[in-house]
Amino acid sequence: MPIRVRLNVVLAERNVKSKDLAEHIGITEANLSLLKQGKVKGIRFDTLERICDYLGCQPGDLLRYENQSE
Repeated sequence: MPIRVRLNVVLAERNVKSKDLAEHIGITEANLSLLKQGKVKGIRFDTLERICDYLGCQPGDLLRYENQSE
C-alpha cells in the first residue's frame, strides 16, 4: 500500500503513550494499534481530527505517500 501511517513516529516524537491517545480520541487501544500498524482500510475524518488536535500535528504528519515505482 503506498500510503504509510506514521502515527508511531509522531507518538514517539511527542513522548505520548498510545493508551493516553486512545482514551482521548475515544477508540480502543486495539483499534489504535491496528491504525498504527497500517492494517486499516480507512480512517474517519473526525478520528483524524481528534488525533491531530491531541498531538498538535497536521494529517500530513501522520500519513505519507510512498510511490511504489521508486
